[in-house]
Amino acid sequence: MAEEEEQQLQTNGHAKPAEETPNSTQSNELRRKKRNKILVYVALFIVFQIAILLFFSLYIMKIRTPNFSVRSATFDHMVTENASFNITMYAELSVENANFGPYNYKNSTIYFYYNDVSIGEAFVYQGKAGFKSSKKFNVIVNLSSKVSKLRNDLNSGTLILTSKSKLKGKVKLIFFMKKKKSTEMNCTIIIGLAGKVVRDIQCD
Repeated sequence: MAEEEEQQLQTNGHAKPAEETPNSTQSNELRRKKRNKILVYVALFIVFQIAILLFFSLYIMKIRTPNFSVRSATFDHMVTENASFNITMYAELSVENANFGPYNYKNSTIYFYYNDVSIGEAFVYQGKAGFKSSKKFNVIVNLSSKVSKLRNDLNSGTLILTSKSKLKGKVKLIFFMKKKKSTEMNCTIIIGLAGKVVRDIQCD
């Protein structure tokens, strides 16, 4: 009898494996769920890091061209007669910086024109437009012209001038990265002669 029992316990020289208990099955299932949860967290972390890198490269680190324009203008002296004018203009200018870092610009000059003829200029000193902000400043310019075409504009009561300039500078990002960036002014100033006021300013 003992020999038969021993033969039943052995199969091809190996002991019959013990059956898994309910406790061991539950433990394996918990370990599997824990591993899956860790893998999900790792995947989410990687996706988050990629999103942060894309945000920095496409938005934060993107260099945008500052906007240089004439914001407003007033007149202290305006004489218009025959086919000539003489005007002292106080112009408020701005350098609008949309970058995530300051924009440092160099000295420059603004040129004013009537019918593509130069009628005056103003000097712009070097300065800085801060992080996502605007730098505003004023200039005084004497404008004068005497051309035959001017008579028609004076009679109509409207004088159209243009201003052009170019600022050269650098945008500084993350305290160490600097990139050269220039911006151009191209504005049209429409003046109402009767009221001696600016009717409209349009800048490209």
